[in-house]
Amino acid sequence: MRWRWVLTWLLCAALTVGLIIVWNVRPKDIGDAASVVAAVIGLFSVLTVWAWRRSPRHGRSTSGQVAEAAQVLARQVRRQWQDEAVLRQLFDPAPLPVLWSDCPLPDVSDHRQLIGAPVTCRADAPQELAAAFRSLPRRRLVVLGPAGSGKTTLAVLLTLALLGQRDPDDPVPVLLSLASFDPSRDSVQAWLRRQIAADYAVLADIDTYGPSAIEDLLAEGRVLPVLEALDERPEAGRAAVLTALNDTLDPHTPLVLTCRTANYTTAVTEAGVLTGAAVIAPSPVRPDDALTLLRLATPPGPRQTRWDALAEHMNQNPDGTAAQALASPLMVALARAVYADAPGDPTELADTDRFLTLAMVEHHLLDSLVPTLYARAHRRDPSGRRWSPQQAHRYLIHLAAGMQRQDTYNLSWWQLHRWVPTLAHTWSRPAAWTTLLIALTLLGYEAHGAIPGFPPRERGVMVWYMQGMTAALPCMCWFAAWAAVRPRLSTHRFSGAVLTALCGGAAFAVPGMTFNPVDVAPGWYVVGCEAVTGFAFLLVLYTAGLPVPPSMPSRGSITLWRWHHRLPRAVAIFCGTTVLTAAALYIYALVVRPMPGASKVHSSQRTELPWAYGLTLGAVVGVVQILFYWLRGTTTAHDLTAPASAVRADRLVTLVCGGAGVLLVALPYGILAALGNVTPQGQVTGDVVRELAAMLLGVGPTGLVLALAACSWPHYTAARLSLAARGRLPWRLQAFLADAHRLGILRQVGPVYQFRHARLQQRLAAQTRIPGPRPATARPGSPSSEPTSS
Repeated sequence: MRWRWVLTWLLCAALTVGLIIVWNVRPKDIGDAASVVAAVIGLFSVLTVWAWRRSPRHGRSTSGQVAEAAQVLARQVRRQWQDEAVLRQLFDPAPLPVLWSDCPLPDVSDHRQLIGAPVTCRADAPQELAAAFRSLPRRRLVVLGPAGSGKTTLAVLLTLALLGQRDPDDPVPVLLSLASFDPSRDSVQAWLRRQIAADYAVLADIDTYGPSAIEDLLAEGRVLPVLEALDERPEAGRAAVLTALNDTLDPHTPLVLTCRTANYTTAVTEAGVLTGAAVIAPSPVRPDDALTLLRLATPPGPRQTRWDALAEHMNQNPDGTAAQALASPLMVALARAVYADAPGDPTELADTDRFLTLAMVEHHLLDSLVPTLYARAHRRDPSGRRWSPQQAHRYLIHLAAGMQRQDTYNLSWWQLHRWVPTLAHTWSRPAAWTTLLIALTLLGYEAHGAIPGFPPRERGVMVWYMQGMTAALPCMCWFAAWAAVRPRLSTHRFSGAVLTALCGGAAFAVPGMTFNPVDVAPGWYVVGCEAVTGFAFLLVLYTAGLPVPPSMPSRGSITLWRWHHRLPRAVAIFCGTTVLTAAALYIYALVVRPMPGASKVHSSQRTELPWAYGLTLGAVVGVVQILFYWLRGTTTAHDLTAPASAVRADRLVTLVCGGAGVLLVALPYGILAALGNVTPQGQVTGDVVRELAAMLLGVGPTGLVLALAACSWPHYTAARLSLAARGRLPWRLQAFLADAHRLGILRQVGPVYQFRHARLQQRLAAQTRIPGPRPATARPGSPSSEPTSS
């Protein structure tokens, strides 16, 4: 908020000083003083109200809104993880009966007086899970275990158990991955707010739940964070996460944390234990329990006898590789997919000559998983399969290798551009957008000349404009990339848009002064470029965002859901934006000469812009702002965040942004083209409509490209097509990922996909090496560490 007020004062002060200088130089124009001062005051007033209106933290949510947000969050979390549990077959036929009890390791849990009596529970007893957690004095729990021991499964089962027995005043368990948490950049509360808003976008609806619903839910203890996979953080950052949890959260805040035993032990030696938390670890799966589950998952018939043969071998060799493998929930799940759900023969695991070590059994099951699942799906529906098992396996290998190279376990579709060097680097991405802009501008220029009745093309104006835009667009992209990593600028949308627009307007003026000397003083030429081109840039940048790949995709939909809550603010947006735009153009018309190429007005006469034109342009801009306010802020309580729905939502925002960008850049230039045909008596000559249509073809591509560069979907689409053309990904990537998710190869966590098991990702990635850009530093969720549990 402070940045908006400061910029508002600075802009208006600079404008007022500049006008005073003009009056001193040209005292004959003192008659216009009253109009200019009135316009400045009006502009300041609208900017002030507008900055106040756009402050995301103005006001607080009511208690009723917070209570309603908690109920909606509980319903969404329950739907999300019930669907995921079905796909992971956690209840089919029943959860694996893994026994969890107090961890025997010393110095990993807090004092017994703080954590209460020892904890014992079974994963296949939901009521027992919930009761064991509620019996903890502070309701804080750390779940430890080796890789593949079922920690994630327990977290999902505990989340569903708590939701199934939840009273209205109980906190809502929310399962989140710690892979994206960096304590050096975010506080725990800020990260939780951002993750909840990303995974459950409906809570960001200010009109329904108020501006502080998520913040109030966290502050009032209405959210129970279930933080998964501390071991997915880089080794150096695990202790920092524990320190942040202890230092910034109230010791009585309910919390669940999962981590591999070795990683947690190391982190505790540096940061200390999690305050007030009991620590549990699993017992190995009993052979009888594993075989019972595998038999129940196998259809009745002759295939059941194969499990009998394996059971006999395990009884005779209790320390053999087969018995050791099936003591892990991960291996039991893999054995089910390879043998129980498919016509495989589990007796091959008894071949001690083939499987000399436990690692060899694990590699065999991991290597068999993908071909087995796709072959089974192909047998069930051979005509409806888009990809053969061989194709699917190859694509998954490339996906896993790409994720390994990016040091992440999360397949975030909006980050796919990092896999393509041209789109990944800050210096090359602006070049690609500038090339597209030149191509579209030349195409529009040629179309302009081919349409009968359009004003004649002026080659000099076209060259001047393209030179300016060729300088302005890269400068704005580079500045936006710089601003995106500055917390104060990246969190203030208005500040970033103003500074980026000023940078673009100044860069636009440089080629005109260098290669095409104009008959205007250089200082005033820069002012003119800022007032018109910079103002057009500002309209697009504030509407679409900065021209840099966003950190999260856009959400929203066009719906009339709760329209009566949105209508008053939409009317205020329209009125304020209309007056603001009209005032800005009116000031320009009073103090700046017409743009180069327009017909000249006598220097002793000042060209005034008829208010009708400014108000018309302002009305169009106001309608665009209403549309984006309605579009971005509307997500119903029935919308679950998923990768495919996130892509569709961002694509809708992108298309609307692109169309709005064309209008927001073309209309100011069309108004100025009309100014060149204004007589001293204030009458407009020429066909204004055709002038505006010509501007849509000539300068409209600038707004289109600028808007596209600010959205996730164009970057994702360019990267997807580039990788698909090289055979590394399928052309229909989201359909392929959804299919792999249905088959159980991938799992879905909010808007991202992950491989079903971290070991599966690592095993697939080891089968190929894909050249591509590597990050300079390890990102959260670095797979350079050992794999996480299933």
